[in-house]
Amino acid sequence: MHEPVLVAEVRGFLDPRPGRLIVDATVGTGGHAAALLRHGASVVGIDRDPHALTIAQDRLAAFGERVQLIHGNFRDLPALLSRLGARPVDGVLFDLGASSLQLGSPERGFSFSADGPLDMRMDPRSPTAAADLVNHLAETDLARLLWEYGEERYARRIARAIVRARPLHSTAELAVLVARAYPRGRHRIHPATRTFQALRIAVNDELGALREALPAARALLAPGGTLCVISFHSLEDRIVKRFLRREGLAGRLEVLAKKPIVPREEEIARNPRARSAKLRAGRVREVGLDPATCP
Repeated sequence: MHEPVLVAEVRGFLDPRPGRLIVDATVGTGGHAAALLRHGASVVGIDRDPHALTIAQDRLAAFGERVQLIHGNFRDLPALLSRLGARPVDGVLFDLGASSLQLGSPERGFSFSADGPLDMRMDPRSPTAAADLVNHLAETDLARLLWEYGEERYARRIARAIVRARPLHSTAELAVLVARAYPRGRHRIHPATRTFQALRIAVNDELGALREALPAARALLAPGGTLCVISFHSLEDRIVKRFLRREGLAGRLEVLAKKPIVPREEEIARNPRARSAKLRAGRVREVGLDPATCP
C-alpha cells in the first residue's frame, strides 16, 4: 500500500472539516483522502490509474457519499469536476510522480529494480508506452528527452547506446544498457535512475499536465481556498514555485511558505520515499483585497 507523505502538513494547510469540499487530484490508493475524510471534509478523488482507483474505492467505502472517485487526468480538472455544478472547492491537492503501487508492480514497467515490459503508462489506455519512445525516437530527440526530463548529463551517450542496441523490450535490458553507457566509477544513484524518470515523465506528459492543471485548480478554488502541491524532483518543484510566485505577484494567491515544507527525519526513517518530497501551498486571497498590498 502506498504510504502518503507529509500528511499532517497537508492537513494543516487544507483544514479539512465538515462542510468543506477538497479535490485530491492524484488520489492514488486514497492515503491523503482518508486523512481528509477522517476530519470531516468531503473529497473528490481523481486519478488516471484505474487499478489505484479500485483500491481507493475499497479503502474509502466507509465514508459513503462524502467521497466521489473519478477516473481521469488532472489536466482536465474543469471538465472532470463539472458534475459539481458551479460550486467552488475549498482545497486542491496534487501529490505528483509515480506511486509506490506503480513502482512496485514489475508488470507496469516503471522501475529498473525488477524486470518488466517497457510500459510506464499511468493510464493503460494511453496510446504511447516507453517502448515506443525507446525504439522509435531519433537519437537526437531521445537525447533531448533524457536531458530535459531527466537532467541526465550523459544523455547523448545513453541515446547513442540505445539506438545501436534497438529494439529493446524490457526494463532490465534498458537498465543494463544505461549502466554500461555510464563512465566507470562510483555513482550516488543507479545510473538508470534519470533515464527511467525522463521516460516516465515523457510517456505521461507529466510536466505538461501540471502546467495546465495549476491555473485550472486555482480558478476552481473559493476565496480562502488552498492549493497544495507535493513534488519529488526539481522539474516539478520549479514549475510549482514559479506558478505560486506569479500568482502571488498578481494578487490572486497568498504563498503560504517562502520555502518548501520537507519531511521530518522520523517520517523519512519510516518512509524512505518521503526523502525527496517538497510541499508548497498557496491560498486564494479574499474578495476585495487590493493587489497593491500584496507582498
